[in-house]
Amino acid sequence: MSNYLIIGASSGIGKSLAGQLAASGHQVFGTFCKNKVDSENNLVSYNYLDVLDENISLDFLPDSINGIIYCPGSINLKPFPRISPADFVADFNLQVTGAIKIIQAVLPKLKNAGNASIILFSTVAVQTGLPFHTQVATSKGAIEGLTRALAAEFAPGIRVNCIALSLTDTPLAASLLNTEQKREANAQRHPLKKIGVPQDIANMAEFLISEKAGWITGQIFHVDGGMSSLKV
Repeated sequence: MSNYLIIGASSGIGKSLAGQLAASGHQVFGTFCKNKVDSENNLVSYNYLDVLDENISLDFLPDSINGIIYCPGSINLKPFPRISPADFVADFNLQVTGAIKIIQAVLPKLKNAGNASIILFSTVAVQTGLPFHTQVATSKGAIEGLTRALAAEFAPGIRVNCIALSLTDTPLAASLLNTEQKREANAQRHPLKKIGVPQDIANMAEFLISEKAGWITGQIFHVDGGMSSLKV
């Protein structure tokens, strides 16, 4: 049994992954901020945490953590002239600075575990330019750089990988999928002609966090219905 920390485990991909890891017999320490959730499994414990707080407490964690999965994110799609510098900073603080704070705080516990792993999340919009995606692509571009830099610095004891996803049916994307017309239009943009579901991403994260991916680090994996590499 391994100990895993999932930041943002109360909904969407984080919640799906927490359930999958617990079903495999692992102990999951999940955090929530706005969406409080009660555990349905004694192998998943939920704790309040706001990554934007100046001082964060992770006192609920044991001395050894085998992996971190950092899920908090945002999808703010606007024309570039309507995005203020403060908007970019807010996204960066949530998606990049928050991840940095968590990793720095938990690093001794990862080292205690040995052969630990970190999973971060990006977007297809970083390597495939999409209109109105400058805000999210800027922060997630930093995440991809952080992934590779940390993977180099932490090798060989801690692996670091990133999953770059396309539109996935989570509460975060609700406003983009709130009508059948929107769902169908977004599905048709992908070569596989469907919207991703949380389990699609959680399956990849579960693999990457495990020893089955023990020879993989510093990689950006596109789980995006083919959008980043296919034109059909």
